[in-house]
Amino acid sequence: MLIFIYLAITIGFIIFATAKYKIHPFLTLIAASLAMGLMGGLDTETIIKSLSEGFGNTLKSIGIVIACGSIIGAYLERTGSAKSIAESLLSLTGKEKSPLAMNLTGFLVSIPVFCDSGYVILSTLNRAINRKTGISLAVLGTSLAAGLYATHVFVPPTPGPLAAASILGADIGLVLVFGFMIAVPVSLIGWFWAIYYCSRFSINTESNDEHIQEGEIHSPNILMALLPIVIPILLITLKSLIDHPSIVLENFYLERLITFFGHPIIAILSGVFIAMISAQNYSTEQHFNWVADGLKAAGTIILITGAGGAFGNILRATSLGDSISQELIGYEIGVLLPFIIAAFLKTAQGSSTVSIITTAAMIAPLLDALGLSGEMGKVLAVLSIGAGAMTISHLNDSYFWVVSQFSSMNTDTALRCHTVTTLFQGLTAIVLIQVVSIFLL
Repeated sequence: MLIFIYLAITIGFIIFATAKYKIHPFLTLIAASLAMGLMGGLDTETIIKSLSEGFGNTLKSIGIVIACGSIIGAYLERTGSAKSIAESLLSLTGKEKSPLAMNLTGFLVSIPVFCDSGYVILSTLNRAINRKTGISLAVLGTSLAAGLYATHVFVPPTPGPLAAASILGADIGLVLVFGFMIAVPVSLIGWFWAIYYCSRFSINTESNDEHIQEGEIHSPNILMALLPIVIPILLITLKSLIDHPSIVLENFYLERLITFFGHPIIAILSGVFIAMISAQNYSTEQHFNWVADGLKAAGTIILITGAGGAFGNILRATSLGDSISQELIGYEIGVLLPFIIAAFLKTAQGSSTVSIITTAAMIAPLLDALGLSGEMGKVLAVLSIGAGAMTISHLNDSYFWVVSQFSSMNTDTALRCHTVTTLFQGLTAIVLIQVVSIFLL
């Protein structure tokens, strides 16, 4: 029982330190790793070795990918590509169905761009639509936030699911494919709640708001805007397909080519070069600044991801896995445990990414006990963690405040619209994942 008590103390420390005293998650996870190692009876040499190896092994597989994904996000923002995607979808759906257009836009943009940044980028378009159609900002804002949130927690190369896949050893291509499948209905649930419930809150753009300056940014055509997102996804998916035992390519050189370019590092790096080529009309100084901005944004996530890997490695070195295996042997809890832990962490400390990384580190030693050690088991574990990490976004989540402030929602309205939406999204996701697990596990 002592190892469970130590784990509870460690989790309590992570939540208390990050939520109450706002200590940075990187320092919190490193401190928690050291404390767990000492309480778990590991000698100092083993603690230091496990800490360093866990940190390094996690980053060697994911650090470059996170950095490149962040650079792509910076280019989408600065060149107006995100805006171009939104306007193209709006032209397809029509102004009356603009909440659906914004939901789909958020869904696409949040694959390489953090949901907070994506919301800030697209909020001006929300206000422009509000002026033209009179549709409440509560509807538009909630629908956009739901779309951004869905891919933020489920679809690589967003850092959270990417980190979880790395920590659990899941196939990134399969996580991408199944994450996309789960994210679509989860996103649309948010859109449905927005038009069904949030329409009762009438929020309009105030007359003294800044107007969108047409032509302020020269938006690229939709094809060029989508290429940096679509090409890496296609390459990773292709590699995942040919890696499947049932598929055999007779052309050896084609197989080698797909395997090389479909590796997440090469695929996402291709996306960076495509983004750069599509922005060739901008100055070299602008290119340098955008890359620098992307790397700055990636730095924190890379460090938190590494710290999560270190924490997981410490947990593996203790007897925690064996202890929990013995306790869970009679229960068929499966994919529900990662969801419950992630939801608890998310609700308590606010950050979806921290919740995903921390939960993945805790779950990694338990995959056998949960019956999730197979290829699809690991994929579903990543998705279950993602579902928990979006349940729920409220007052301690920076995204909550971004959504409320950029949509002119007061706190009560944001809780009823955005927070309730994230609850429905998380529950919908775990139900879908549970159904999928019945057929694939």
